[in-house]
Amino acid sequence: MSEPELSIVVTIVDGGNVLRGLLRGIERQEDAPSLEVIVPFDSSIADTAELSHEFPWARFLELGEIATERPLTTAAGQHELYDRRRAAGLAAARGQLIAILEDRGVPRPEWARQVAEAHTAPHGVVGGAIESADCDLLRWTFYVCDFGRYGLPFESGPADWVSDINVTYKRRALESTRDLWRERFREPIVHWALLEQGETLHLASEVVVDYLRSPITLRRLIPERFHWGRLFGHIRAMRMSPAQRLAFAAVGLLIPIRLYFRHARIQRQKGRLGRYLRATPLAVLMLVAWTTGEIFGYLTGRA
Repeated sequence: MSEPELSIVVTIVDGGNVLRGLLRGIERQEDAPSLEVIVPFDSSIADTAELSHEFPWARFLELGEIATERPLTTAAGQHELYDRRRAAGLAAARGQLIAILEDRGVPRPEWARQVAEAHTAPHGVVGGAIESADCDLLRWTFYVCDFGRYGLPFESGPADWVSDINVTYKRRALESTRDLWRERFREPIVHWALLEQGETLHLASEVVVDYLRSPITLRRLIPERFHWGRLFGHIRAMRMSPAQRLAFAAVGLLIPIRLYFRHARIQRQKGRLGRYLRATPLAVLMLVAWTTGEIFGYLTGRA
């Protein structure tokens, strides 16, 4: 069997029809390089196997039961599942280029072709644009707070951050960090290591996915923001001394203010300031919840 040019590892978050939509988006790729699609899943989402009959060209990688450090009912436990599934998928990938897509982010028809073109340059990592699909104000505000910096338009070039919603690697870059993701793929840790090795994180505006999460209530979203912020604080704290952790926690009250105005500046540049201002109450709640969790992660070092 010949090696594919591009392997795509799918992160299942919502599953079901959301995953089906992603796979149909991959089916619609135009002038694409040869593809390998890997869908890692475990016993907690065993019904994912049913989609293998609908998409026989994809490799549904069954992982059985995955033991997590935290209960699966917690955000930390769920995130650990995503990390471990991704790691298993990356280990199985055979392509010279390897991508990670989340099931909520459907690639546009030219996505795979643009990935291949972007990787003709020496960049070890190419992240892409994340556009918001049409949705209500609550989900749009969540999108802005998490992925607004990746929305179009922007100028392609080196970046401090790219997102594992839509990211691709040269095999050599991933292999150089294998010890860091052998069990769990945690995007910030891998990307920090690659930057320290002299790799470039390149953000490409031509490599686009359209992001849409399932409907959610504010009552569910606020605790989620807290737990994701707590996990981020925990990951950053892994690289900090106790004094640095205390310093970051001490200035934590300023973080929501700084983030609010940063998002406002970004959305003004993208021509969506009016909608962002209408979303101000929602944005403030989400940013405060995230920051509270992040500070908790710094202080405790726990996810």
